[in-house]
Amino acid sequence: MNTPLSWIKDYVPELECTDKEYYDKMTLSGTKVESWERLDKNCEKIVVGRVESIEKHPDAEHLWVCEVNIGKAYEGNYTKETDGQDGKLPCCIQICTSAQNLIKGAVVPVCLNGGRVAGGHDGSPLPEGGIPIKAGKMRGLASVGMMCGITELGSDESMYPGSTNDGIYIFPEDQAKDLPLGSDAIEALGLHDTNFEYEITSNRVDCYSMLGIAREAAVTFDKPFRAPHVTVKHEGPKNTKDCVTVDIEAKDLCTRYVAAICTDVKIAPSPRWMQRRLSNFGIRPINNLVDITNFVMMEYGQPMHAYDFDKIHGGKIIVKRASDGETFTTLDGQERKLDSNVLMISDADRYVGIAGIMGGQDSMITDSVKTVLFEAATFNGTNIRKSSKRIGMRTDASAIFEKGLDPYNALAAMDRACQLMEELGCGTVAKTYVDVHDELPQLRRIPFEPEKINAYLGTSYTREHMLDIFRKEELVYDEADNALIIPSFRQDLKQMCDLAEECARFDGYDKVPSTLPKSSATIGGRTPMMHLQDGARDIAMDYGYSESETFSFESPKVFDALRMKEDSPMRNAIRISNPLGEDYSLMRTSMLNGILTSLGTNYARRNKNVKLFDLGKIYIAKQLPLTDYADERPQFTLGFYGDGDFFDLKGVLEDFLAFVGIKTKMECRRSSLSFFHPGRQADVLVDGRVLGFMGEIHPDVAAAYGMNERVYVAQIDLKNVLELASFAHHFEGIAKFPAMSRDISMLVPKHVTAGEIEAVIEQRGGRILEEYHLFDIYEGSQVREGYKSMAYTMTFRHKDTTLTAEEVDKAMKKILNGLENLGIELRS
Repeated sequence: MNTPLSWIKDYVPELECTDKEYYDKMTLSGTKVESWERLDKNCEKIVVGRVESIEKHPDAEHLWVCEVNIGKAYEGNYTKETDGQDGKLPCCIQICTSAQNLIKGAVVPVCLNGGRVAGGHDGSPLPEGGIPIKAGKMRGLASVGMMCGITELGSDESMYPGSTNDGIYIFPEDQAKDLPLGSDAIEALGLHDTNFEYEITSNRVDCYSMLGIAREAAVTFDKPFRAPHVTVKHEGPKNTKDCVTVDIEAKDLCTRYVAAICTDVKIAPSPRWMQRRLSNFGIRPINNLVDITNFVMMEYGQPMHAYDFDKIHGGKIIVKRASDGETFTTLDGQERKLDSNVLMISDADRYVGIAGIMGGQDSMITDSVKTVLFEAATFNGTNIRKSSKRIGMRTDASAIFEKGLDPYNALAAMDRACQLMEELGCGTVAKTYVDVHDELPQLRRIPFEPEKINAYLGTSYTREHMLDIFRKEELVYDEADNALIIPSFRQDLKQMCDLAEECARFDGYDKVPSTLPKSSATIGGRTPMMHLQDGARDIAMDYGYSESETFSFESPKVFDALRMKEDSPMRNAIRISNPLGEDYSLMRTSMLNGILTSLGTNYARRNKNVKLFDLGKIYIAKQLPLTDYADERPQFTLGFYGDGDFFDLKGVLEDFLAFVGIKTKMECRRSSLSFFHPGRQADVLVDGRVLGFMGEIHPDVAAAYGMNERVYVAQIDLKNVLELASFAHHFEGIAKFPAMSRDISMLVPKHVTAGEIEAVIEQRGGRILEEYHLFDIYEGSQVREGYKSMAYTMTFRHKDTTLTAEEVDKAMKKILNGLENLGIELRS
């Protein structure tokens, strides 16, 4: 948001301050000024002059020698010896120029000897510090100043209708006749001004207007605010209601639509004061009709649109949604694709504009327009923002509409536009307006509680001081109800804390005393899930794994790369409505792609023996399409290639589960996941509950990620682990009594797994079984076909007394009986 300071002073006429004071005070009061720029920067000693004579240079075909009358500026700057023309004409100086648009009698800006201009005539970027002008000679003749083009004054021809960037700026005749020679040309051009740029927060929609910023400035500097006095004569012979009907079909997207008819329209340049206001704001003046709509948009923060009423079919305006697949050609000549979420303005037969964004070619204003239909409406801000993005067009109007406008402001802006139409002789306003809306929202009321405000801020403001601030902000105090009535344009004031902020920022944040908080202190802590993730991280790093960070967004191609079956639940991913691209269009349902991508990157860079882990979330849809939030499940993922195998990975998981206090032994059960090697994979279980999976990645999957060696991955669901974890660790002293060991070597049917054998050993070993482990496994010609040789060692110990051989033999007999039920034979 930019505002020229001169425009602010139209509404706060008593405002007197330097640019730096304005910057500091406005920023401290909450209207943050990002920067400011003087429009007359580097323009020095530039006065009004008149060309008294113009002749060809005797030695240069493209140069002209001019005698320029600078009036009162002659004295003190030149003498007969230094004016270049040896005092031939009083108050005149000689200037040589290559400009081809000069005529005798032209009134022009003249930079005197020793002055400075902002830039060059070619419109190149303005040099820092400007360009100094010194007396000199051009092809042997003296030239003791310079007549200036508009670009040399730091502006552009688009901001001064009738001027040209290629020549000298010539003041219009109606202005030139009133300009004293030698007077300040920069003042005559309206460039003694400062443009301030603000950072406006989205909740202060009112500050996207000149009136909103002026109100802030008035309260900040404690000066009276003068709103424009608006009266409309409505002298037109027609009644707007008899000319046009308005029907709002999409009432959820348009809460108010105000229409006005203006007849006898005369297109002409807007007055100079309006041109300067718009130019200093950075808007190019076009003609009186367009300039009025732009002026009102900047002044009131209410975008308006003007239609050629003779091109509106059937005298109807219909506000409705477009249909999917339709197209519409906007004022810029571009064809836009529409859908059912785009709000359109239609007449009886066709679309005439995209609501809040841009009008159409069929109803555009031309120089031959006779009757104009003005539109001032309140559209749904969110819809305008999304529509603008969908059709690929963002305009000044849409940028304001998308903030969400005050419905009361539409009528006020229409009054102002119609007043300007009458005052500028642009047209005659018809009687009344068409104003279509449902019940407008009631003005908000907030209880006035000065004690709570002081307690909230730690201040001691008096009741009268607070009310004085609120009155300056145009809040009305209802003494009977002890409440403040909030004006409709202050949509940010909703509760007591907002009122407290107003008191603090306008009285001065620097005056708010430093106080200790009155609430009791609380002790922060980490959630159980955080402790669980810390444990996973510690265990993984202890085993030499490095942490990897991967995206939650993935490509649909991931499922095919992982060889997932078409009916796999992992394919039921949530699609993002506005993805960065197709490769980031789904929320991940598995951590495998991320960890394999990271491993593949390291493999491509020839890093050996890489171990990575990742702590992230997967997103499981409860139902598609979504009707509720996704189930976000934290996962612990491990992956490596190089040194190690399936059992190394299994050992890391066993240590992790033990570390978080799960006493039950981890169990591995054969699984059939398509992304794993068929015979080297398993589900991870505790107490029969599946916690995750682990295994060797299928060679085809590894190849898809650019790896040509064995890759092992495990994924554990931390939500399930948390339900079993206790984080309890009990100290056990060094055993006081000796242990006894037994080894057994067995012929085991190939279909029997080590997990089944260990379940029998653990169940039948009893309380005296301390530990066991597999120390040998063999398959070969020396073992009967269909069998494998496995050997376990078991350690027995009693905690309370010395163990006897009979007790151990009894436990071993139970174990062997249980193994026989599995078809296992002892080797002799």
